[in-house]
Amino acid sequence: MRIVKGLMAGLALTLGAGTAGAAQWNMATPYPDATFHTQNIRQFAEDVREATDGDLTITVHSAGSLIKHPQIKRAVQTMQVQAGEVFISLLANEDPIFAVDSIPFLATSYDDAERLWEASRDAIESRLADDGIQLLYAVPWPAQGLYTSREVDGVDDLEGLKFRAYNATTSRLAELTGMVPTQVEVPDIPQAFATGIVEAMITSPSTGANSKAWDFVDRFYDIQAWLPKNMIIVNRRAFDALDEDTRQAVLDAAAEAEKRGWEMSRKEAAAKKAVLEDNGMQVLDPSQGLMDGLTDVGRTMTDEWLEKTGEDGQAIIEAYRQ
Repeated sequence: MRIVKGLMAGLALTLGAGTAGAAQWNMATPYPDATFHTQNIRQFAEDVREATDGDLTITVHSAGSLIKHPQIKRAVQTMQVQAGEVFISLLANEDPIFAVDSIPFLATSYDDAERLWEASRDAIESRLADDGIQLLYAVPWPAQGLYTSREVDGVDDLEGLKFRAYNATTSRLAELTGMVPTQVEVPDIPQAFATGIVEAMITSPSTGANSKAWDFVDRFYDIQAWLPKNMIIVNRRAFDALDEDTRQAVLDAAAEAEKRGWEMSRKEAAAKKAVLEDNGMQVLDPSQGLMDGLTDVGRTMTDEWLEKTGEDGQAIIEAYRQ
C-alpha cells in the first residue's frame, strides 16, 4: 500500500510539473461522462486550456477511474492529484457544516439553494483552506426524489426498505424513517439493486436516468427533498504555483462554470424526469401524508445539525432565512 501511494504521489508531481512554462493537472471525478456535472467540468478544463494558451492543461479522470469518490478530497489534500470533484455532504463526517445542503426540506428549490449556498460558502471555504484546499466552484443536482417499487403513501410505508445511502445525512434519514441504509456509490447502483442489496433510494432525476433506474424500480416520487451540490477543489500549493495570470484564468473559468452548471442543472431536472417517464416509470407527486411525515423528519434533522454546528450553523441558517 505504501509503495502504491508513493507511485501515485510521484505520478501526480511529475504530471503537475509539465514542461517548462506549462503545468498539467489531473482532476479526479466520481461520475460518468454522461453526467452533466462531468460535462461541465470538461468544459471548464477546456476553457482553462484556451484562456492560458495551453499553459495549464487539466486532464479529467471521470467515473472514479483514478481515485474513488471517498478518497478524492484526501487525494487533493495530499497532492496525489491536483484537483477533484466531491459531493459536499460526503465530507459531513469530517465536519457537520459540510452537510448543510443535504438537510431534508431546508432548501427545496433552486432559488432557496442559491441563497443557502451564499450563506454557507464562506464557512465551507474556511474549512477547506484549513486542509490546504481551495474551492473553485459548486453546482447543485436537481432536487432529490424517492425511487422505489413499493407504493408509498406515508412514512410508515418506508419501514424495512433496504435503502441506498451515500453520506451521513441519507443514512440518518433512513434511520428516522425505519429504512435500512447501505452505502452505495453511483457507478454501483444498478448492481446493488440487481443483487438485492438495496431496493430504494433518494437521488436526483439525473442519477436515476443515468443509472437506468427503470430496470430495477417503477416509481419516482417527486418529493424535492433537497438540492445537494458537488464542488470542484484544488490543492492550494498547486494553485499558488501558477503565475498570476493563470490563476486568474482558472478563477474566471470557475466562475463561468458555476453559472453554467446551475443553469444546466435546472434544465436537467425537467429533461431527466421526462426520460424516466419515457422509459415506463411512474413520476408521481407525493401524498400530503408522505410530505407531512418527511417534513417532520426534516425539522428533526435541522435541529440535530444545529446542535452539532453550534454558532457557525446558527449563523448560516439565520443568514439563509433573512
